[in-house]
Amino acid sequence: MVRLKVVLLLGSVISLASGLISLNGCGGGKPGGDSKQALGKIQHVVIIFQENRTPDNLFHDPVLYNPPPNGHGADIALQGKTSTGKVVTLTPVNLQTDYDLGHNHQAFLDACDYNPSTNTCAMDGADLIPCGPSGCPTYPQYQYVDPKYVEPYFTMAETYTFGDRMFQTNQGPSFPAHQYIISGTSAISEKSSISVSDNPFDNARRDGSYWAGCLAPPGAQVRSIDTSNPDPRAPENPITQLCYEHPTLTDLLDAGNISWKYYAPDAGDIWTSPNAIEHMCVPFSADGKNDDTVCTGSDWTNHVVIEGMNNQILNDIGAGQLAAVSWVIPNGDASDHAHGNEGLGPSWVAAIVNTIGTSQYWSNTAIIVTWDDWGGWFDHVAPMPNIRNSYEYGLRVPLIVISPYAKPAYVSHQTYDFGSILKLIENVFSLGEVDPSVGYADSRAQNDLSDCFNFNQTPLTFTFIQAEHDANYFLNRTGPPTPPDDD
Repeated sequence: MVRLKVVLLLGSVISLASGLISLNGCGGGKPGGDSKQALGKIQHVVIIFQENRTPDNLFHDPVLYNPPPNGHGADIALQGKTSTGKVVTLTPVNLQTDYDLGHNHQAFLDACDYNPSTNTCAMDGADLIPCGPSGCPTYPQYQYVDPKYVEPYFTMAETYTFGDRMFQTNQGPSFPAHQYIISGTSAISEKSSISVSDNPFDNARRDGSYWAGCLAPPGAQVRSIDTSNPDPRAPENPITQLCYEHPTLTDLLDAGNISWKYYAPDAGDIWTSPNAIEHMCVPFSADGKNDDTVCTGSDWTNHVVIEGMNNQILNDIGAGQLAAVSWVIPNGDASDHAHGNEGLGPSWVAAIVNTIGTSQYWSNTAIIVTWDDWGGWFDHVAPMPNIRNSYEYGLRVPLIVISPYAKPAYVSHQTYDFGSILKLIENVFSLGEVDPSVGYADSRAQNDLSDCFNFNQTPLTFTFIQAEHDANYFLNRTGPPTPPDDD
């Protein structure tokens, strides 16, 4: 079997609708995008999972949102409607702020303004999302990142393929979202309809940082929701179970003898999803009191790379040791989480892209960049195609696909979610010969990102991404890791 590599890094015709300026693209894929054609051409997958942004907030890029022929036609809004019907023009802000916006399941409900008769979101309640701890401006939810802080992202999106219909599969924050990116679910067990819907709370901190999943200390709790209920307004209930057991995409990779790695800054964080899956972590407590638990499973010891300041992915690329599939999680300093980052996210992602692009891997790699949740920022597009159940689907997040076979200067208007990424990997690695899918969001995904590729085109020459900091800057950074977000 040919081994494939895909790197995941994680949106315009002007129209007026409901009094809002929205820059809407025209759809339609180009030929050559069938992922089955990737065999022998794509040989590695690396998944970079950034933090907490929407297309309307992060990609206020005229080259993307202006209509052809002067732009690419991405659907980006310049205005948003509030719960009182007021139309607010989005205002610029730094990538780093002194405040944060709520982005749990309740915040999703606020932004959505759910209509049960039509099973759709009105998308006019973002102003109800809480902001804190202090220093919040008027309408903080209706802001976009000043382009000068995110030029590397703009270059990636303008040069390769941008997806303006990528939706978070779940309706909550980082802990469950990071479970969805490896398995397509946050269910507490294989047959259960109960899913984790929030981040851990109470005693979910140890040594000053979150310790989640199977490594969570005694007393930790997390909210859950019953996905057999079709109504997103279904109640959330706290549970003490933070260690779960169900299939993951890594099981299919193991069965297919396909190499994979999961790079994370810390073992116990809410963003280190393997620590929450029992058969991946295999938790062990030396004193039996669950306050010094470590992961001991073969998946963990052989595939999970705890790398502190995020150096090892760059070293592995340079040493010719890039796995067939890699998930890459940022350190807090390099995340795009509004409160607490150091504005390093665009440079960090560019460093990984440039290291791959100037290496032996460029010719057979697909890089897909996406963001784990919407972060509480306004976005005007309602969830795809409507609400499936009490916890699926969520709001839009950005998507960038970078590869010699990515369609150049292209905006894909196909509907995607995190399950689409899993489905792409299953298809390009022919994992269906072992098992057709993990059986969760991947099996329900409408598309598998094929529209982002043209495997019949002459492979693109890599375009170096200019950024404030290069790979050496990140390789030389020292110090303890900081979490990507604090709620």
